[in-house]
Amino acid sequence: MKKAFITGISGQDGSYLAEYLLGLGYEVHGLIRPASRKDDALWRIESIRDQVKLHIADLGNSQQLESLVRTLQPDECYHLAAKSFAGIATGDGAAILQVNVNGTRHLLSALNSVAPECRFFFAGSSEIFGAAEVAPQTETTPFHPRSVYGESKVKGHELVHQYRDQHQLFACTGILYNHESPRRGFRFVTRKITSTAVKIKLGLEFELRLGNIEAERDWGFAGDTVTAMHACLNNVEAPEDFVIATGLTHTVGELLALAFGELDLNYESYLVIDPDFVRPKEAVPLVGDASRAKLKLGWQPRKTFEDMIREMVLSDLDYFSHLL
Repeated sequence: MKKAFITGISGQDGSYLAEYLLGLGYEVHGLIRPASRKDDALWRIESIRDQVKLHIADLGNSQQLESLVRTLQPDECYHLAAKSFAGIATGDGAAILQVNVNGTRHLLSALNSVAPECRFFFAGSSEIFGAAEVAPQTETTPFHPRSVYGESKVKGHELVHQYRDQHQLFACTGILYNHESPRRGFRFVTRKITSTAVKIKLGLEFELRLGNIEAERDWGFAGDTVTAMHACLNNVEAPEDFVIATGLTHTVGELLALAFGELDLNYESYLVIDPDFVRPKEAVPLVGDASRAKLKLGWQPRKTFEDMIREMVLSDLDYFSHLL
């Protein structure tokens, strides 16, 4: 039986990945922060709590991490934990760099020291391309991050290459484009839209405040994304990096129309364009070319954008209806 170690197991991606690996017969261990000990922080993995083994540790504590890795001796390590940029003030940039970069460095160092045969997956981000000059982006597109979060992911990507080249670790980066689900946090625009649409339908709210609805993204389904993570460590003989994306873009306006339309509502009757949320539209959209992943990993996204938004709306409708 293979043993997997997942950082960020209680997050959207971690929960889907844990379920997927359990279905493949893995022994699954997950890292959670001390602040995540309360049950309300672990709701995404509630249905599998008795099937996974949780470990409390701080990614910023290198000795603690090394001790845990030495004890576990995992076959595969999926590093998904990161401090996100969504809803975080600019002044928190130092904290984002501290957590994301040092956490990745400490984990790679621990594996190299005490579990060098373990295969390592790093959850990268399309934010490394930021102000891209070409679309779609591939694994060789130059990095041009526009945020501290994007910078932290570039540094993590470089650390993966360092440990792969200098220490021969089986380490790779999945350059992940936006991926959503009913488990997405409310700070993210997709879940903000689906949940607010439902609350308007139920009479709990009366408006939705957004910025530029012409903004577009390559949105995939988180459940599909985690299957690519597993393929990165199992479907190739040598480690390399892969863009994980749908190759299709949709605007926020399209998302609005789908979400509100599912509830027989016209979003234009409730939408308020708030200058505080307006961001410049990218001259070149962030959209990924996952040809390499499709060819070498045998991976491709399965759930459509429309089905994903519908699933999110129905999930939120069930959740908020039960609160009434």
